Amino acid sequence: MPAPLDNTSVFIALVALLGLFIGSFLNVLIVRLPVMMEREWQAEMAEFRGEAADGGERFNLLTPRSRCPHCGHMISALENIPLVSYLFLRGRCRHCKAGISYRYPLVEFLTAALSACVALRFGYSMATAGALVFVWIMIALAFIDFDTRLLPDSLTLPLLWMGLVFNLKTGNIPLEDAVIGAVAGYLFLWSVYWLFKIVTGKEGMGHGDFKLLAAIGAWLGWQILPLTIVLASVAGAVFGIALVMLGRHRRSTPMPFGPFLAIAGLLALFQGEAFSTFLPIFSPTVP
Repeated sequence: MPAPLDNTSVFIALVALLGLFIGSFLNVLIVRLPVMMEREWQAEMAEFRGEAADGGERFNLLTPRSRCPHCGHMISALENIPLVSYLFLRGRCRHCKAGISYRYPLVEFLTAALSACVALRFGYSMATAGALVFVWIMIALAFIDFDTRLLPDSLTLPLLWMGLVFNLKTGNIPLEDAVIGAVAGYLFLWSVYWLFKIVTGKEGMGHGDFKLLAAIGAWLGWQILPLTIVLASVAGAVFGIALVMLGRHRRSTPMPFGPFLAIAGLLALFQGEAFSTFLPIFSPTVP
């Protein structure tokens, strides 16, 4: 007979299952939030010009229902089960048979897998709850920035404040380290931005990158920032060089830095102490 599952295994499985459904929601967030932002900007510009706002179809994270972008087929509940529906439909719309982007199952699987890693790493604790929020928002920010080169304030700023409040209440990271991490994270990239702009006359990154690194510092402490910056820079450079060599990216074309900051932040969350062996002068403190 197979050995019975222990409480830890059950907990990890339940968190992974939760991650699947959160991943489904993140897919909606990744696609719709930039559109919502654009519509808000257009409405503000129309108001500034004294024009009537375009009263089109209501559009938010809940309305309208998800539909096939090719034929407009409304996605039913049975067609929207994370991973399962994609596999059952063989990656195609049930109505028009058009291909469904692999992005949707990828985000769902990634969210579930990282959620399980959080449960395994931190166990049944408040640290797990905080790390799950951190991971989920990081996934959303990485994909949004990759698609649109936007890091929405509606995600980065709450992430920053939640990190400070979480460490205030739990003490996983000393509050002083979290506050210094938030300030130092913002000021470091802000300084790089202005230095680059003064020297070249160009903008090397967006302001959202400052806020994202500040949020990472607020959650993980200032000690983790050098490691995060090094990992993000190396990952971004390798990825960019690979794209240029493959002819899929021009050297003059800007590339988002947010996804690499998010990847580095996640690596620091899970393996900050292990990676610190490559930078022995830093001693990151992670929950």
